[in-house]
Amino acid sequence: MSIPNSGLRVLVVDDSNTIRRSAEIFLKQGGHEVLLAEDGFDALSKVNDYEPDLIFCDILMPRLDGYQTCAIIKRNAKFSGVPIVMLSSKDGVFDKARGRMVGSQDYLTKPFTKDQLLQTVQELGSAKQGVV
Repeated sequence: MSIPNSGLRVLVVDDSNTIRRSAEIFLKQGGHEVLLAEDGFDALSKVNDYEPDLIFCDILMPRLDGYQTCAIIKRNAKFSGVPIVMLSSKDGVFDKARGRMVGSQDYLTKPFTKDQLLQTVQELGSAKQGVV
């Protein structure tokens, strides 16, 4: 299975429409296919249906938070290798450590810039493509 223009399928999970749309614009400008989810439950169904190459997941969401969402995805052997980047407006050591404990590969503080987002995709996406 070849990936056109070396773009990745990226899922952005955030309850903020503004963050979802900003990430979508930045990622599409970077040549990536973008999927959007409003919360953890929405994300779980989209992960199963679309099999993203990379996931950006907000921490503070209603119903199912980012830590729970990340842990559930990582427990599924089919998706355990998919890199997950936690998104948060908090930049605390505890939040980053807790993200790592549930299986996230990186942590991005909101608001993020286009360059920060695309650099993260490039770093984690190249590692993901190297595994395939």
